[in-house]
Amino acid sequence: MKVPRHIVDARRDKLAALIDRHRYLPVSELCRQLGVSEATARRDLAALVAMNKVKRTHGGALSEFNERFLSFKERQTASAASKAAIAQSAVRFFEPGGVYFLDSGTTIFALAEVFCANPISPVTIVTSNVPVGELLSAVPEVSVFQLAGQILNRQSVLLGEMACRSLEFWKFDIAFLSGEAANSEGIWNTQEIIVRQQIAAIHRSARVLYCVDRDKIGAQAPFLLQAWEEVDCLLTDAPSDLLEAQQIPLVRTLGTRSRSLPPENTPVSPAFPVHFL
Repeated sequence: MKVPRHIVDARRDKLAALIDRHRYLPVSELCRQLGVSEATARRDLAALVAMNKVKRTHGGALSEFNERFLSFKERQTASAASKAAIAQSAVRFFEPGGVYFLDSGTTIFALAEVFCANPISPVTIVTSNVPVGELLSAVPEVSVFQLAGQILNRQSVLLGEMACRSLEFWKFDIAFLSGEAANSEGIWNTQEIIVRQQIAAIHRSARVLYCVDRDKIGAQAPFLLQAWEEVDCLLTDAPSDLLEAQQIPLVRTLGTRSRSLPPENTPVSPAFPVHFL
């Protein structure tokens, strides 16, 4: 029996809304959430693609957030001084022989720029950040690996289920991650697909270091990445009074996962060290 048109349209509207909220969903998850067959989901996706409401990917679909999101170059100019200062401090965590994951985002690219000026080698670097991979691949005695995944051109990042699976081949000494917001609850990001990839990197890392500038402290994004009790280290240029106002206490005890920090200017919270610039 043919399904009435208004029911099909309502289902497709719900499908588009799901993808827009989650930014990326595999076909299997779309089928589960909508209670439809894979064939129906694929027909609905084809219709939404024809209406320019979603973008089809291998095994799933993306919302059009990549087109609406500020480009990598546009975001580089925001809080540039803060990003440069954080990068200057973050580079001190590299050690010869280490294996490191470098996240997407312009703060991590600033870190790569500082690393290039004064490289620590030999090291192995794995990244989802396309410009970071291109930049560091020219540095002698630095082995650079890009994740497998779909390239989102405006964000200059590799994402998707294949990218998450490719992280399973690695174990990292430190993952350098970024976030779009940080408040009393923890670190947040704007896209679930990126959060899923960051969590995969966290699970493969002995230690995680978040690079978050002061303009993001006190903000909130759609998806919580980690609560503070799970965080190893926050590297920020935010002043202590701003962190205290966000109920991020500063006392001198180290989190259980944390290793030694540079000795200068390292106030810490009960769950994680906060390193000030």
